[in-house]
Amino acid sequence: MKRIHWHWTAGAAGLIGIEADSYHKIIQPDGRVQPGQFPIEANKPPLRPGAYAAHTLNANSNAIGIACDAMAGAKERPLVWGSNPLTEAQIDAMLRLTADYCRVYGIPVSRTTTLSHAEVERNLGIKQNNKWDIMVLPGMTRVDDPVVVGDELRRRLTAIMNEKPATPAPTSDIVQRIIAWIRSLFA
Repeated sequence: MKRIHWHWTAGAAGLIGIEADSYHKIIQPDGRVQPGQFPIEANKPPLRPGAYAAHTLNANSNAIGIACDAMAGAKERPLVWGSNPLTEAQIDAMLRLTADYCRVYGIPVSRTTTLSHAEVERNLGIKQNNKWDIMVLPGMTRVDDPVVVGDELRRRLTAIMNEKPATPAPTSDIVQRIIAWIRSLFA
């Protein structure tokens, strides 16, 4: 995989079929991560119609789709948060999950590899249908330029990736060998 795209579902809390079909992971308002219908590897080309997470128009190949289950009834201008506003718990969980995928797949943090749906048209040059996810973060009173918001998300992501890992619990030799084998698959 080469990119990670951040989204919101524009829905109410609670996973529904269209969300599960569209995203690899869906994050609930409390930060719980739920799996979508399709594994990440389903977005490796060639894509088969109906057999991959179609989260970003004409930009799904080699792209992981992570969505916050938020923003039902939201309006862009003037900003109306709707009945299920985006939460800090969702943003934190989204960025921590992104950090994990960046490590596993060797994806660098940049405007063209870790980006919001709202940035796709400008940063990748792929026409989208006026998507505004994610142009506002919790605590903001108006939407902002998508790249400005994306840069803030990437700043936070980089800080997470630079955190000193917790001391791992001792693991058995067999578990250590399995972990090494799994890592070798993505090297």
